[in-house]
Amino acid sequence: MTRFSVVVPTLNETDNIDPLLTRLFALDLPPDSFEVIFVDDGSNDGTPDKVRAWEGRANVQLIERREKPDLTASILAGVAVAHGDVIVVMDADLSHPPERLPALVAPVLDGSHDVAVGSRYVPGGSTEGWPWYRQWLSRVGGWLASPICDVKDATSGFFAFRRDLAATIAENARGYKILLELIMAGQGKLRVVEVPICFRDRTQGTSKLSFIHQWTYLQRLMILAGGTVSVGTASRFAAVGLFGVVVDALLFQWLMSREAGLALAHVSSFFVAAAVNYSLNSKWSFRPHHAGHLRWRQFGRFLTVGIFALLMRGGVLALLVYGWQVPAALAIFPAIAATAAVNYLGSAFYVFPVGQNPPSLDVRWRVASVGVVVFILLLRLIYLGQAQLIPDEAYYWNYAQHMDLSFFDHPPMTAWLIWLGTAVMGNNEFGVRIGAFVCGLVAMGYLYALARNLYDKSTAMRTLLLLAVLPLSFASGMLMTPDAPLLAAWAATLYYMERALVAGRSTAWLGMGIAFGLGILSKYTLGLLGVAALLFVILDPTARRWMRRPHPYLAAALALLLFSPVIIWNSEHQWVSFLFQSQRAKGIGDQFSLHYLFLHMLILLTPMGLLAAVLALLPGSDHDDSQHACRRRLFVRVFTGVPLAVFFGLSLFGSPKFHWTSPVWLMVLPTVAWMMGQAGDRRAIASRLRAIWKPTIIVAIFFYAFALHYAVLGVPGVPYPGFTKHYFWREATSEIEQIAQDVRRQTGQEPIIVGMSRWSVASALSFYNHGGERMEIRSRNVFGDKSAMYDFWSPPPPPTTRPIILVGMEYKHLERNRAGKDLDPMLYQPGPIQYREIMRDNKPLRRVYYRIAQGYLGY
Repeated sequence: MTRFSVVVPTLNETDNIDPLLTRLFALDLPPDSFEVIFVDDGSNDGTPDKVRAWEGRANVQLIERREKPDLTASILAGVAVAHGDVIVVMDADLSHPPERLPALVAPVLDGSHDVAVGSRYVPGGSTEGWPWYRQWLSRVGGWLASPICDVKDATSGFFAFRRDLAATIAENARGYKILLELIMAGQGKLRVVEVPICFRDRTQGTSKLSFIHQWTYLQRLMILAGGTVSVGTASRFAAVGLFGVVVDALLFQWLMSREAGLALAHVSSFFVAAAVNYSLNSKWSFRPHHAGHLRWRQFGRFLTVGIFALLMRGGVLALLVYGWQVPAALAIFPAIAATAAVNYLGSAFYVFPVGQNPPSLDVRWRVASVGVVVFILLLRLIYLGQAQLIPDEAYYWNYAQHMDLSFFDHPPMTAWLIWLGTAVMGNNEFGVRIGAFVCGLVAMGYLYALARNLYDKSTAMRTLLLLAVLPLSFASGMLMTPDAPLLAAWAATLYYMERALVAGRSTAWLGMGIAFGLGILSKYTLGLLGVAALLFVILDPTARRWMRRPHPYLAAALALLLFSPVIIWNSEHQWVSFLFQSQRAKGIGDQFSLHYLFLHMLILLTPMGLLAAVLALLPGSDHDDSQHACRRRLFVRVFTGVPLAVFFGLSLFGSPKFHWTSPVWLMVLPTVAWMMGQAGDRRAIASRLRAIWKPTIIVAIFFYAFALHYAVLGVPGVPYPGFTKHYFWREATSEIEQIAQDVRRQTGQEPIIVGMSRWSVASALSFYNHGGERMEIRSRNVFGDKSAMYDFWSPPPPPTTRPIILVGMEYKHLERNRAGKDLDPMLYQPGPIQYREIMRDNKPLRRVYYRIAQGYLGY
């Protein structure tokens, strides 16, 4: 009785037929338990004759196809005549070891699995004799498939499956990777196991792999992911795109020649070109997927993709024109090219997606997660060096100019990262922020791993989607503040704590000690996780055993050792940092602020995210009553609830800053992401939440992209509001440099510049004081106010007759100090308060206020 059939597609493999069959029939298997079916695709080297020679003496069969050679079609032709209930596919070139056939087919024969894959990329698997470029191509092919397929070796050609599954493969399937077609047709319901094999390069014949095969694989991969992709649509889209480029570029050049400004020119030309492109794409490029008339839902999607591409293009233009000094007339072309991919992929997957046999909801979420995360990362990277520093970043840059073991108001991690970034990339915005970008990647990596450990890969991908779009993390992945390394360390600490406390991995304590130590070097807030860990150990009987082992105590000692620079600095400075932070922990001001805490949560999570987080923490969100599920729920609630409870308590007596709770929500994101994928949950509120997530994500992305474009290029017709007095310090510093030069020329002395804020003005002026002579810049501690680290860096000077230039964001800042004391008695011959209006493209950006005195009398 034939239990399984081995299908071997061939094309000019005459030298490999005899060795292959000899090794197959030498296996310790009953001869009649399997058959070998060769499907030949038009060999001209005598391969069919070699097979026929075996037909009379073994269970061997030959099929000769006359159609165009295609591996998928060949395999399906073999399946059609097979007698076995299980099909094994393998190559004829001996790269797949026949000796592994029994191990490969056993899991399918015994019914424990639906598909078994001979894998090179699981423990025990390997590749021998392949040149590096073939190994690289194989890895890239598997990596590209990984977002939609959980098999590590999705490009394997050696696999077994139930015969009836062949009927699920799409009729238009083609190419050389039928395994991927088979797995994707299962809609995530197949039981798949990977069996390690040693893949060896062929010794006889030549490889049939060509560029056409690789291109076909990419096409099929995108179609399986839900995209409308073909040579026809791609070529028509390219033709329409080229026409749009002409329209876009010509209108842009004309508007620039009329001095319309970079923002107005590129926005106007883009929308005109986009309207032309939509009309032609809907009627021609994607005609099979278009109703033939305007559909508002489809047009809305097209407009969404177009706006995202436009806002990214603004960053590319700013990078080329302002950063690299490329003329705008030339910069428009690479800017158009850079956003063409966004338009095409957005059109293929979102505007005109595949209509027939769409992928499962799970796959669609995965594809959306990949697209959104990649877009957000590109958005950050493009704008990273174009958006000016906010005063906080400039202040921390000053940390890096005065490197020390720690600082008065924060631990040193931010300073260390800025020092490293600027040492490599230079003293510019990109150099300051590259550390934040890397920290964002670290946070993503650890949170992905945590979510995968708690749930599954799909949930982990949706967790990355949430982390990318929710306000709690977008800014920290771009702005170099202590929150950037804090979120990375918080995610890492959660990962290692789950591995140690839930999974019981003793080696995780080392990672936890390092992550915890680096976290409190970033911000003391991470210490709350230590309290949460202690409570979890008390509540969870399984984790309680760690109390009797040395691992947690060694981890705590390691964290303390990493934290020692802060302890040393404080011991040398009368413990001022610890005293300051203990007072600051009570919040800003003595007032009941619980309502503000809820408002801050709405901002950090969005209303949709906050509601989902609350539901995730309530009983009933997960109906799994297994021990693992119960411990998982306890872990999520403890490590979210303990830090949150601390902030609730603090808000009763003070007003914590809105971003302080940002890392608290990292722990609940995997559960929220898991709930998003539970299509079987028929509860009305759960169903409505899933429907609302899509517009929430779109609005969040639009807000980020719009804010970045607005800060860098502006938006035509939209004025800058009053809070921009905290921004545009590059232009403001240029004005102050001009004022200082005038004073220097008039008096013959070097003026002292005093920033009239705690540290914002002095820090921003210091960073942007690049051109001309370096100014001597101090902060308002000159007039008796507290100025954080400026009290250490620049103590008040003695009375002097050197000119003093006071610089402030508001008129009142130049009249009195924070205590309400008049500044005039401290100045010699103080002048009137004046301001300069800062303009760009005939649009007012902000005002900078200044006041000149002929000397300083002390306070």
